[in-house]
Parts: sequence; structure tokens; C-alpha cells
Amino acid sequence: MGPIAKLLAQRIALGLLLLFLVSILIFAGTQILPGDVAQSILGQSATPEALANLRAELGLNEPAVSRYFAWLGGAITGDLGTALTSGQDIASQLGSRMSNTLLLAFWAAIISVPLAIFLGLLAVRFRDRWPDKLISAVTLASISVPEFLIGYVLMYIIGVKLGWAPSVSTIYPGMSLGAKLNAIALPVTVLTLVVLAHMMRMTRAAILNVMQSAYIETAELKGLSMFKIIWRHAFPNSIAPIVNVVMLNLAYLVVGVVVIEVVFTYPGMGQYLVDHVSKRDVPVVQACGLVFAAVYIGLNMVADIVSIISNPRLRHPK
Repeated sequence: MGPIAKLLAQRIALGLLLLFLVSILIFAGTQILPGDVAQSILGQSATPEALANLRAELGLNEPAVSRYFAWLGGAITGDLGTALTSGQDIASQLGSRMSNTLLLAFWAAIISVPLAIFLGLLAVRFRDRWPDKLISAVTLASISVPEFLIGYVLMYIIGVKLGWAPSVSTIYPGMSLGAKLNAIALPVTVLTLVVLAHMMRMTRAAILNVMQSAYIETAELKGLSMFKIIWRHAFPNSIAPIVNVVMLNLAYLVVGVVVIEVVFTYPGMGQYLVDHVSKRDVPVVQACGLVFAAVYIGLNMVADIVSIISNPRLRHPK
């Protein structure tokens, strides 16, 4: 096995091990919550016999270890169980909800990633001048304001006062692409503002770090323009940290949309999770937590792999 293949195998194995440990935390966390699941489903007027029968039906009388491995085995085979409150298959419900969340994250990424890289290059090109200071000030302000506050402000100004976009982002099967884009305009804008600042500042920092290298001075002595130096020499050699921060923010777009989906009443994974947390639907909470963890760990693993492939120093550490 070559060195690159060995490193990739190590990263994949580490990711799977981390996902296994996270699954243990998710299951244990839902089991130690106060209260009785059977009691919350049947209500306070339930008889002891009805509670005992429901506990036996849900497998709550089994040891926690056997219930964990039964749940994990089902999750590996695609069986995430049945929702306690609705009796519907969780996997089929998560499929539609996940597609809505990915739609939101996709359009936010399409806008934010190229814009962040462009603004980072622009800030480096005009370093310590007014474009750099203006871009840094605006992005720092956007990352300092809570995302739910940005959402409510945009909802009030753009949705209520100006009427340019709907303040409630409702989509359903059969909608045209234009109608969907109009419905998700505000949440996409909020997500873009939230992740744009982090990616832009990391791009700027990574390129400025490379600009201190000797070969950059050689390129300057050759008479190359600053734009060519940044684009042809500095940017390609700073791609590894940029890829890492982009992947981390893409993971946030999928995993961290819970607040945005609740604010705009968007029918995605986050809204689905919050709805069933309030109902104490433990299988749904476990399934959503496991899916979110798998997405986050998977994107971080992709970032590690891309960094290894794109950086010779990581491919040949000796």
C-alpha cells in the first residue's frame, strides 16, 4: 500500500471510529433524559398495564446495551425505526426533509463559496487599503451578529415592509425551481452572511501567509503584476487551508441550519428535529442526531483527504 493510500485509509478508519463513538453518545444522551417515554406518549391518565405493555412493545425493558446494538444495526442497514408520535417510517420522512435541507445548503454554498474566495483575493490585492478594511469590517460585523437576529431583521424589512420575498419559507413537491428559489431567498441570504465571513477571512489569512515566501519575492522581482502573483502562485499554494475552512462551513450549512429552519418555518431536517424534541420522540431525535453527525464527520474527512492530496508536505511528511 502506497503512502497516500495508507493515509487515506487511516483517515477513513478514524472517521468511522469517531462516528461509532458519537453514536454511543447520542444513544446514551437520549436514554438519560428525565421522564418516561411511555408516559409522555400515553399521557398522565394511562393505566399501569397500558404503560407496561407499551414499554414492552418499544423494547424499553431490554438492557441498554442490547437496545443500542439493535438500533445501531438497524441504522447501518437503513432502518432508523418508526416515529413514536406518528407511526411513520423515520427513514422515508428524513429523505424528504434531507432533500429540503440540502437544497437550502446547496444554494447558500453556490453563492457564499465563490464570493468568499473572490473577496479574500480582493482583500489581499488591496491589503491595508480601504477595500481590505471595508471587506473585513463588513464580514466581521456579519459574523458577530447572531444568525436568528439577522433572520428576523431581514424577515421584517424585506419580507414584511418591502414584500420582496416571503417571510415564511414553505416549499412542497411540485413547485417550480423559480418558486422554490423565491421561497428560500431569505434563509439562503442569512446562511450566506453567516458563513461568508469565516471563509473570506481564512482565505485572506492563508494567502497572506504564503505571500511571505521567498518564491513570491522572486516573482515580484521578475516584474509580475500583483494580480498574477496572487492568482498563479499564492492562491494554489494556500488551497489546503482554504479547502478545510470551506468544508467546515459546508458542514455547518447542513448541520447548523436548525435555527434558520425554525426561524423561517422551513420544512427541513432542523425543523423536523425540533418538532420531535418537543414531543419527546426519542427514535426521531436519535436518527436526526446520527445523520447530522455522519454528514459533519464525512465532510471533515473529505477536507482531510483533499488537504493530503493537494499538499506535498502532507503526502510526504518526511
